[in-house]
Amino acid sequence: MGRAARAAVLLAGGGIILMALRRRYRCTSPTGPITSLGRAQRGADMARLAARRATDRSWTRARSRLANDERRRLLRADLERRDAADVVAALGHMKGAMMKLGQMASYLDEGMPEPMREALAGLRADAPPMTGDLALSEIERSLGRPLHEQFRDIATEPIAAASIGQVHRATTVDGLAVAVKVQYPGIGAAIAADLDNSETIAMLLGIVFPGLEPAALVEELRARIGEELDYVQEAANQRLFADEYRGHPHIWVPNVVDHLSSAEVLTTEFVSGDRFEAIYDRPRAEQERAGEVLYRFVFRSLNRNFVFNGDPHPGNYLLADDGRIAFLDFGLVKHFEPEEVDQFTRLIRAMVERDPAEFRSTAEEVAVLRPGAPFTDQEIFDWFTAYYELILHDEPVTVTSEYSARLLRQTFDPKTHAILKYANVPPTFALIQRINFGLFSLLGKLEVTANWRAISEELWAWTDGPPSTPIGEDEARWMAARPKVSEGGR
Repeated sequence: MGRAARAAVLLAGGGIILMALRRRYRCTSPTGPITSLGRAQRGADMARLAARRATDRSWTRARSRLANDERRRLLRADLERRDAADVVAALGHMKGAMMKLGQMASYLDEGMPEPMREALAGLRADAPPMTGDLALSEIERSLGRPLHEQFRDIATEPIAAASIGQVHRATTVDGLAVAVKVQYPGIGAAIAADLDNSETIAMLLGIVFPGLEPAALVEELRARIGEELDYVQEAANQRLFADEYRGHPHIWVPNVVDHLSSAEVLTTEFVSGDRFEAIYDRPRAEQERAGEVLYRFVFRSLNRNFVFNGDPHPGNYLLADDGRIAFLDFGLVKHFEPEEVDQFTRLIRAMVERDPAEFRSTAEEVAVLRPGAPFTDQEIFDWFTAYYELILHDEPVTVTSEYSARLLRQTFDPKTHAILKYANVPPTFALIQRINFGLFSLLGKLEVTANWRAISEELWAWTDGPPSTPIGEDEARWMAARPKVSEGGR
């Protein structure tokens, strides 16, 4: 896997995620005691792991010099399996970005050796949780009242454990089934300390993605850390999306239970259903429907409500028993100003109207392209076309894994074209790139076919097209029946 592809995976999957190793925690087993692991010890462990992998690679290279082609292939395959086993064993004990980064890499990176992808996929089953007693005591402490006064029952075993917290199923005193997400105690301070330890961060990143320069990633993590930790802000974000999609026939954003939420606890409606990965075993029609619903959720939110949920990956979706797709985790939501959305709109219009001069002028104005690039308007237009390929023609297009992989290469590999040296991702557009890496990767794995241009014209405010699919017709009826709200969520 090339350095550019590794960078793409990191920025797409890990660039907005926390770089934390949960308060020096390490679980001896998924249900066993949690013991303290100091920063110095963690750094030493990572140094030993890095040294072990480097020695193994050097020894394998030396043996390969004397081997025939078939033997070299076997040696390389064995090395990849050992790399995967070592790395995943280390990540599996961690809380924070490295574990989640591994999860995201297994979804996004088409170029990763298969043993590593398969091993990283095991991390999707969630991290080892903290003990039930500790979790329940943290919920009680944060909410400020005894648990029996707030819940009829609450499970001691979590239903999910992630990078900064874990989720417990519960029933409120008035009988509502809820999911209670609680932060690991001290996670905020631990994250701050770990972010200061840039050597450990670089070492960890280097083990998973050799040769990557992590400085830009670390800075992005620093910039986004507060948003991921702030459950009060996450609750506000989730309320906004729940209000905007209330009653939608295909989309469900669970309501926040305000009186059972706090700075470290977020309680929401419980969603009964399957993990999103189950969609790959569903009938083809359901897969096509799921892909269209994901696309509509992302682009309706952006174009009509001026908001974008910045973590589009399968772990944040559930296939609800009632047939809807439930959207979870609103810790990272970007709120755009109307003029910022207008920038996206102007680029799209210039592209679909086939106006290379207008596209270039707009791209330079919004700082997507540096002025004076030594290329013709048509060359600039043709290079950027890849990002708009799905909506260029009013006809069905199949999204493939090859397409999403090609976007990764174009965005980060300067060998694809010299124009990349003059391209830019200004702050307004940084989070939007996650559509390319998260959403399109998912659609590619599903190989969804749709007339994305017609669907987009329904969602663009400047076209406001008629329904083009049965889901669009359902959406139109929902829109007609709901109370009128101002666009942009304002």
